[in-house]
Amino acid sequence: MRCDQLAAVAPVRQFTNCRILRGGTLLREDLWVRGGRILDPEKLFFEERRMADEQRDCGGHILAPGFIDVQMNGGFGVDFSRATEDVGSGIALVAQRILSHGVTSFCPTLVTSPPEVYHKVLPQIPVKSGGPHGAGVLGVHLEGPFISREKRGAHPEAYLRSFEANAFHDVLATYGSLDNVRIVTLAPELDRSLEVIQALTAQGICVSLGHSVADLAAAEEAVQNGATFITHLFNAMLPFHHRDPGIVGLLTSDQLPPGHCIFYGMIADGIHTNPAALRIAHRAHPQGLVLVTDAVPALGLGNGRHTLGQQEVEVDGLIAHIAGTKTLCGSIAPMDVCIRHFLQATGCSVESALEAASLHPAQLLGLEKTKGNLDFGADADFVVLDDSLHVQATYISGELVWQAEEAGP
Repeated sequence: MRCDQLAAVAPVRQFTNCRILRGGTLLREDLWVRGGRILDPEKLFFEERRMADEQRDCGGHILAPGFIDVQMNGGFGVDFSRATEDVGSGIALVAQRILSHGVTSFCPTLVTSPPEVYHKVLPQIPVKSGGPHGAGVLGVHLEGPFISREKRGAHPEAYLRSFEANAFHDVLATYGSLDNVRIVTLAPELDRSLEVIQALTAQGICVSLGHSVADLAAAEEAVQNGATFITHLFNAMLPFHHRDPGIVGLLTSDQLPPGHCIFYGMIADGIHTNPAALRIAHRAHPQGLVLVTDAVPALGLGNGRHTLGQQEVEVDGLIAHIAGTKTLCGSIAPMDVCIRHFLQATGCSVESALEAASLHPAQLLGLEKTKGNLDFGADADFVVLDDSLHVQATYISGELVWQAEEAGP
């Protein structure tokens, strides 16, 4: 029996008494699901003469697409940049724990590391669908080592690299196989970076600009050659200057390819980016804003010393620093917290805040036909939220995978 035939005989679930985020608007409509996909109820009724096999009352809550985190270094004691014999078990633990924060898909992120770490870790992180076991893995985000020394942030200087004469060969020698890679962050001012950008994008890999001292002209040239993302805007790049706004200037550049949308990550944890800067970015280019956690292994663990790749991290309250320094090294705020802070800091609509964590990252990765929305035919990955945007339940492929205590449906 074919997949479409199996879906046709699967039970139909109707989620009622809810507000669905669809087309940028919260609509008072029911959500219909069958075989892991969003259904068009009119076709179901008029073409198949079927009704729901099961109804679930959502108690007036919001149903939004599942959140997608494209930059997450680890969490709950798991460090994705640590070369162990069983990387998969750490990925699985984090994938399960982030369900409670509404995340249904993510990109495990590796910070600058020696080649042997990439060679050992990357083959152990395959793309994987989400389910009761945890959020889906969309591919790995490699942040470094081809970045600026001046703007390396928390990345260890000893392992930074530049591109040699045969630039893409150097990339392959550093990382090994790129089969499981979805995003690469690099500094566009490095010599030979343009040929690397072209080679990576030719393989379907998203190139992001970050940890860089690039001026606007270099950033524009990188985008003209295929780059589509900016890693944690404002952090680890030249500050905005009126005569040369640097990478930040891409948000309003008139030198981008026609119809090209530049996306940019924002860490809205209340630490990395001042609320005024969040407002400036959102008002300048709202459709490109992608909320990321940039979560470190200390996420969920509290104060103390933890790791991030080759570095030791110290957490005090809401702030994570490289131990013994004042250098920020990622966030300890989960995605739902970032969404609520972003909403409060910018005064944007609830719809805009939710789309920044769902639709926009899906569009960045070219997954908008199946992820990041609740359109007919899309994957039934969604989160149930109360009016203050606290997660009540998380669904993947239409199946309940996490539920708050005493919450419904």
